[in-house]
This record gives sequence, C-alpha cells and structure tokens, in this order.
Amino acid sequence: MEDIFEILSKLSYLGIFLLLVAMNASPILMLPTWIVLSSFYTIDPTFNILWLSIVGATGALIGRIILMFISRFFRRFMGTERKSSLDILADFLKKKKYGYFSTSFLFAMTPLPDNMLFMAYGIMRAKNISLFAGFWMGRAIAYYVMISISNITLKPFLDLFDDSLTGILVTDISSMVMIVIFACINWNRLITEKKLVFVKPKFWRV
Repeated sequence: MEDIFEILSKLSYLGIFLLLVAMNASPILMLPTWIVLSSFYTIDPTFNILWLSIVGATGALIGRIILMFISRFFRRFMGTERKSSLDILADFLKKKKYGYFSTSFLFAMTPLPDNMLFMAYGIMRAKNISLFAGFWMGRAIAYYVMISISNITLKPFLDLFDDSLTGILVTDISSMVMIVIFACINWNRLITEKKLVFVKPKFWRV
C-alpha cells in the first residue's frame, strides 16, 4: 500500500485526485478516504493541507456521482410500488429548503456510510445540485480537520485496518443491508402518516 502511495504522490495532486475518484466510484472494500489523504501528507509533508482537502473533496464527489449513476441501473428491477414510494421521498427532500444539502453534508462530515447515501440517491433518481454542494463542503471540511490532526489519528486507524478486511467487510455488508431496507420502506406512509410500513418485497427479475 505504501508503494502505491509513493508512486501516486509523484503525480502530485493529479494522482491523488484520480485515486479518490476510483475509490469513491466503488461501493465496497475501500479504506476511509481521509486515511488515504493523510497517508499522502505523511509521505510528503510539502503537500498543502487546504489543497489536499479541496482536491480530495472534488475527487470524492466525482466518484460518488459515478456510483450514483451506476446505482440507477438497479431501479429497473424494482416493483412499481417501491419506485413510487422512493419518488415520493425524492420529492419530499426536494421541497425542503435544505433537505438534500443537510443530508449530504451530515453524511460527508461524519462516519456515516455515504456510499449507501449515494446508492440510495441513484435508486431514487435524485436530481438536485444542493446534494452535491452539501457533500463537497462536508468532505472538504472533514478532510482538512483529519489531515491536520493526522499525526495523532492516522497510526491507530492504520493498525485497525492493517492486514484485515474484517472491519471493511462488516461495514460494506451493513451498508448493503441498509440499502435494501431503505428501498423497502413505504415512504408515502412514513411521510404522510408518520407510520413505518414496509413495501412487501418481491424477487427482483434479472
């Protein structure tokens, strides 16, 4: 892993940008991206933290947009009732002044699985510039903070993920389960009646 960082660091910010795009376009088996950015900074402290944060946030956003559009493919296998339910949720968030922005910002600023969020956006066919703005701003702030304190936080997290995919696998499987649950919620009933009801699942036709 260190060899990859050293090779890409020679490409300066372009190498970091391309790596972040690739990582965020993948829904599974990826390290937290702040660890990647902090590792680059550790290898080459001449990197500017602000520019690292901006480049990282931009690469992460483009990767997540790619993931969002890939996720739209799975909508075609869903039943009409579930599609209608998700469309109602999309309209609800769109009508809220800061609905998409605040949701994306929250996921970007915290350890919440934002891959799950953008996969859900894809299935919902969400179209709103504020969801991208919220994610980019949240990521830029989070990256700046985490890189700035990486001398304290980086080693414990690297030890946690070293030679072990267990934590990543558990996170990814949990995210996939949450996506299925999210897609099965009857959002019309939840929004209008404040009742949590699930749409009866059907086997997706392949």
